[in-house]
Amino acid sequence: MAKDKDEIGIIYEDADILVINKPAGVSVTSDRSGSDSILQVLTDQRPELGELRLVHRLDKDTSGVLVVALNREAQTFCSRCFAGHDARKVYLAIVRGRPAKDKGFISDPIAKNDKIQKVKIDSQHGKQAKTFYQVLLPMGPMCLLAASPITGRTHQIRIHLSHRGLPLAIDPLYAEGGAIYLSSFKSNYRPSRRREEETPLMERLTLHAYQLTLPAGAGKTPMTFIAPLDKKFTATIKMLAKHTSGGVNNFEYPDVLKRILNAEPLVLDMPPQRPEPAEDNDDSE
Repeated sequence: MAKDKDEIGIIYEDADILVINKPAGVSVTSDRSGSDSILQVLTDQRPELGELRLVHRLDKDTSGVLVVALNREAQTFCSRCFAGHDARKVYLAIVRGRPAKDKGFISDPIAKNDKIQKVKIDSQHGKQAKTFYQVLLPMGPMCLLAASPITGRTHQIRIHLSHRGLPLAIDPLYAEGGAIYLSSFKSNYRPSRRREEETPLMERLTLHAYQLTLPAGAGKTPMTFIAPLDKKFTATIKMLAKHTSGGVNNFEYPDVLKRILNAEPLVLDMPPQRPEPAEDNDDSE
């Protein structure tokens, strides 16, 4: 049977958890739009699973790995993994600009903003927040970064990168840039004769929860889950790679693009970290 194009992609499933590839534009919880939450969509798709339980969160416009528990014991175990920072997350982010150093930590404290649904950097009143970043592919005016949040504050990656002059290429809350067009970086671009207006390569938030590693209990091997990029995210990276920086052969990390397109694990060059305090973990990106 052919898969419905609107079905949620299942990455992994056992008796305790369901790991999915959450599409952008679907809220984890009910929101003001009245659209179905991810749990409602999954329940319609797989009614035989019974009650589904949230373990962690992703922003509505962020795509990627999301874990759903199938029973209370699994929910408790997985929630403790996230609260204790034992779950290791790697996001892919297309940003504007390139950092001065190809890898490092951002440790700017984060506080709630007066504006609805936004946060801000606040050195006096903000909560401790720490993000590791690593350049994967320099792409002309843009760059593909891997970002691993050590803490789990709301919008942590988005505000950290924006504050450091590396805003997501598309982010309606923390950046000024709009959609990504091929004409903005391809030399000698010629519009299609079939269309009066150029179609954007990408119009949504350029952030994807690519990889998640969960501990599997005492004496067991940790499990790593990969969420493949959707077609537009993939096409955007390919086009940027093709038309900037002399092509993919000139990239500093020549195997990265291949690994991402094949949905293979990424190993970041991140120094070992001390366990962070588990209290007040917002866990939403």
